[in-house]
Amino acid sequence: MNHKGTKRIETKNLILRKFELTDAQAMYRNWASDLEGTKFLTWKPHDSIEVSKNILKGWIDEYKNKNFYQWLIVLKSNGDEPIGSISIVRQDEEIGMVHVGYCIGRKWWNRGVTSEALSALIKFFINEVKANRIESRHDPLNPNSGKVMIKCKMKYEGTMRQADINNQGICDYSMYALLAKDYIEGIN
Repeated sequence: MNHKGTKRIETKNLILRKFELTDAQAMYRNWASDLEGTKFLTWKPHDSIEVSKNILKGWIDEYKNKNFYQWLIVLKSNGDEPIGSISIVRQDEEIGMVHVGYCIGRKWWNRGVTSEALSALIKFFINEVKANRIESRHDPLNPNSGKVMIKCKMKYEGTMRQADINNQGICDYSMYALLAKDYIEGIN
């Protein structure tokens, strides 16, 4: 892959940008501390703004690495208020794979925001980074996350039983992926 780092990406409605330490309060308030919003995630909800600040410090330090990808999601119509995040949580250089994870504040659920952000990342990773495979997964008890993947033309590849753990405990996960050749051939 030809890593580019966390570049600013703009879409019709969104700005995807690097986190700054000043985003900690909005991150904590809008999604990271929400027990319901993080119910199916693999990271624990933040119990204080200090947790958010410490995580941001680590991410900001990692931005120097070209293979580190962590974006803050801003809805253009919302000023510069952060509403969620989308990132690469795992990579495999040998097969050219990136695994995408995302979280958005409940206030912005079911508005197409996450689908728009994921679509932008798919385009970026296939066209610029030259990834071969973009994948993501979700707990089947959280079907709305899967709908985001389907809307972005990712293909369902199967469900692994009791193969993951999230804030609900041991869980199944459903895997979706999109290959660069399918994207380029226009299946997307």
